[in-house]
Amino acid sequence: MAVHISVMSGKLLGVPAINTNTLTNSFCNIMALSGKANIICAGSGKKPRCYSWRMLTGSRKNCVDKFQQNTELLSSDVIEWEALPVFNALYVRFSGHGELENLTHMVNYHLIALKNPKTTFGLWTKRRDIIRQYHLTYAQPDNLILIYSNPLTNVIRETVPKGFNKVFNATAHSSDLENCTGRVCTECLSCYRLDGASVIVEKVKIRN
Repeated sequence: MAVHISVMSGKLLGVPAINTNTLTNSFCNIMALSGKANIICAGSGKKPRCYSWRMLTGSRKNCVDKFQQNTELLSSDVIEWEALPVFNALYVRFSGHGELENLTHMVNYHLIALKNPKTTFGLWTKRRDIIRQYHLTYAQPDNLILIYSNPLTNVIRETVPKGFNKVFNATAHSSDLENCTGRVCTECLSCYRLDGASVIVEKVKIRN
């Protein structure tokens, strides 16, 4: 069974991605169903505002099986080197849908980056615990950029947590710090360059 590679759309058009199943991720479930108004994942009345949750229960239902296949493959065991995917792309997104399941999942992303030294990989994650575990044993490759996905809406974090290269913030309010709003990833690439901005701010429509 091979890792499934997704063709993305919208702002991620032109950036291949390795996605997993948001709907079965225990961390995502806790966050999405928390009902807390200030959490980007959660919505009122137990209806998650998470974009991935909405898509995988709506317009992208057909992706669920493939994403679940990736979840099981990436999180159950370390993939043999020969079975790791090879990319003919300059930039790849880890977890355009989904979230890290465990340390094994992160180690497989690490190995994929090592096998594709000419490709830059960006990983957005809220799992600071897994990233701490990862750094205890592994040396992060230069072509892997770790971006902390701030779970709080309308609270712009201007410091990058230890172990990460950048921090991504989503806000419903206009801010002088906005540098992502309305931009297409392949035209910006700030998140995929170590010399790009370390604090990323996007104004988004926060759904209730």
